[in-house]
Amino acid sequence: MADTALYDDGRVVLDAEGVTLRRYYFPVATSKRIPYDKIRGFEARPMGWLTGKGRGWGSAHPRYWLPLDTSRPKKDTLVVLDTGHYVRPAFSPDDPDRVIELLRDRTRTASGS
Repeated sequence: MADTALYDDGRVVLDAEGVTLRRYYFPVATSKRIPYDKIRGFEARPMGWLTGKGRGWGSAHPRYWLPLDTSRPKKDTLVVLDTGHYVRPAFSPDDPDRVIELLRDRTRTASGS
């Protein structure tokens, strides 16, 4: 991970080189590191009780995997990263607008909303 975080809410870090999702892997709670050049696209979507808000860790959808986040029920936006694999990393940042801005700048993609 680069020394200087552009965004860090304690659960997700965006730095100059990529995204780190803390407490990603179950049950050991280790981090997942995703370099920006491995991100094909991303999507920010509204999150409801059946689409992630009620899920603390794991899958809320067969194609998404969410890292541990006990504050997710208080959030409304889910960010899904397309890394070219069937299961896509997804997370609920504290400041989704900032994360979307950083992802747009660093992935050079028109996706995201």
